Amino acid sequence: MRFQKLFFAAAAMASLCSACKTSPPKAEEKPAEKTAFQTGAYWIPEIDVRSDIAIVYGANDHEDMSFANRVASWRERGYQTQFMTGMAWGDYKDFYLGEWDGKNHSDIAQVEKDGTEIMHGEGSPYVVPDSTFIAYVKSAIVKKVIDAGISTIYLEEPEFWARAGYSEHFKKAWEKYYGFPWRPQDASVENTYLSNKLKYHMFYQAINEVSTYAKEYGKSKGMDVKVFIPTHSLINYSCWEIVSPEASLASLPGIDGYIAQVWTGTSRTPNYFNGQKAERVFENAFLEYGCMISMTEPTNRKVFLLTDPIEDGVRDWADYKRNYEATFTAKIIYPMVNNYEVMPWPERIYTRPYKLTNSDSAVLIPRFYSTQMQVMVNALNQLPVSENKVDGSHGIGVLMANSLMFQKFPVHNDYEDPLFSNFFGQVMPLVKRGVPVQIVHLENLGYEQSLKDIKILTLSYSNMKPLDKKYHEQLAQWVKDGGTLVYCGTDSDPYQKVQEWWNTGSNHYATPSLHLFELLGIQPNGKTSEFSVGKGEVVVLKTDPKEFVMDKGGDREYIQTISKLYADAYSQPISFKNHFYLQRGMFDIVSVMTESTNDQAFTIDGPVIDLFDPELPVLDHKSVAPGSQAFLVNLERVADKQKPQVLAAAARVTDEEISSDSYSFIVKSPLNTTNSMRILLPKKPANVKLTDAKGEEIQSEDFSWDSTSKTCYLKFENNPDGIKVDLQW
Repeated sequence: MRFQKLFFAAAAMASLCSACKTSPPKAEEKPAEKTAFQTGAYWIPEIDVRSDIAIVYGANDHEDMSFANRVASWRERGYQTQFMTGMAWGDYKDFYLGEWDGKNHSDIAQVEKDGTEIMHGEGSPYVVPDSTFIAYVKSAIVKKVIDAGISTIYLEEPEFWARAGYSEHFKKAWEKYYGFPWRPQDASVENTYLSNKLKYHMFYQAINEVSTYAKEYGKSKGMDVKVFIPTHSLINYSCWEIVSPEASLASLPGIDGYIAQVWTGTSRTPNYFNGQKAERVFENAFLEYGCMISMTEPTNRKVFLLTDPIEDGVRDWADYKRNYEATFTAKIIYPMVNNYEVMPWPERIYTRPYKLTNSDSAVLIPRFYSTQMQVMVNALNQLPVSENKVDGSHGIGVLMANSLMFQKFPVHNDYEDPLFSNFFGQVMPLVKRGVPVQIVHLENLGYEQSLKDIKILTLSYSNMKPLDKKYHEQLAQWVKDGGTLVYCGTDSDPYQKVQEWWNTGSNHYATPSLHLFELLGIQPNGKTSEFSVGKGEVVVLKTDPKEFVMDKGGDREYIQTISKLYADAYSQPISFKNHFYLQRGMFDIVSVMTESTNDQAFTIDGPVIDLFDPELPVLDHKSVAPGSQAFLVNLERVADKQKPQVLAAAARVTDEEISSDSYSFIVKSPLNTTNSMRILLPKKPANVKLTDAKGEEIQSEDFSWDSTSKTCYLKFENNPDGIKVDLQW
């Protein structure tokens, strides 16, 4: 993510020194690796988030503290420590300025046509990942962190800007890769395509080399090193005009998984629907997470889903809260994943002031928001994988490919795809009608899991191209075996004519779709064509999908087509609605959309605990209005209702002890935050005692008993050293 500045406040050193003397908690036999956060800071009590993993960012030594001591500061507080570094940028001054190998590499930056170097921050360029840079990452970073005993490494954001490609380093790479002199990408469609394919290849090769080295060097030290890629979604990179290897990395033997970097900043990117340009944060986030899951699930790679309680852009606290709820809901509405990066950069969330609404005043995170946020992130530790599905008509997929990133910049032959509308035209008409459409990656079609639950699949080559003919062979076989394919597009964009496999060698197809149609044995003509192919069906709509969303009511034919095909495939009508709803263990998760089939609220019968309310009220029912979300504990589905248990808390609960007439536990969370708790008990407690780590009794700010739900509510100040709660009845 874009925040890069490290946090080394001298004022925190006293807290750190005392922390280093603290005995670490007793290690678990099998440490949990479910929740994580990334930080450039050493431990201080204000950012002690209490997830399973602290991902230490950057291997540099600083005046305040060495890398080794930064790692130790988190380990000594009981965290598993892992490591993250940027693959396209970073605090690599020893490389840029020649300290590493005696050669100045300040010319490594990605460069625009006018000679502008693309910078991530002052003194930190986006790099062209040549062999020298790869050697630096391996020897100066990866080796160092493995030697420090870290066995999980995250190689973040391998990104090459589409507008880049004019540096001397890139020109040399071009000639080496293609065997002929560099060509300016703005001069032709062909050049743009070749330029972006090279950018894609360079970071693919860089990740392959670094991950292979990490595995081999770790093995030489007796360590099983894991390598993950934190990356934005293919949707976001295509929108933001960035090239990255994305889905292809999931098949590399050196890659163990991803972090899905989805947050308000990516999901608030505007798009079109029904002729209107607007931010659609929940809908975008739902698609972005789905895109990342579809990259990893077929390949059996692990994925952590990230969201951010704030964002890189400077907004106000109300904006952050509203959009955090939207992205968080989109994240947890995927029941097959329960691994999360709960936040990046806790140092900026807890210690940096931001604006209040309608004010120029800036304040640290308000208590109501930090409490709510901590309830949410601690609930992630309880959130189970579930076989339940979000409600709606399943089995509809939309194909994507890495080549979506190849033809966004610059515009050629006046063919434009505003705000990535050729993609959103295929998905937004369905999402807005409450259809949980799935993303399918062309690159993963060889994995059986990719199409296991898909009966209807849409495809367009208006903004992407198949990079291998085997994808068509796999699609044709899927149709013949009973699948239904909907092809949308006029095949009129200029990239149809680039030199590729479909028009070279023995192939002489004017467009890639003609090769697919030949394998299917069909010859589309007219605006709409329908064909039976083997046990399956093909429908060809000669309309670019962007028209489905850029024009008011433009999706009518598309929706009618999908509706008919769904009814044929499932022998029941498709379900259109204005919401997504999921039951996941004891949790209810819902998002209600605007611009949808109706403007009705969605009501969940209680009793439920509202986890988006920092006071954790018990409600008879919860009504969720269009444009909002809800995250609830449904008390009717709490497992083992006779067992005392914490149902929700703005702190991490450990060391639980239960007897016939008592229940005790320890809670930990960052300093200067408030703990709010809802606890299930067999009867109203007669005695409530709160004790800090020094054994001194502290006072609760609030206590109440709800006799209907048999829950008590507690509120008191958090402490990372722990507060012991003793309840007796």
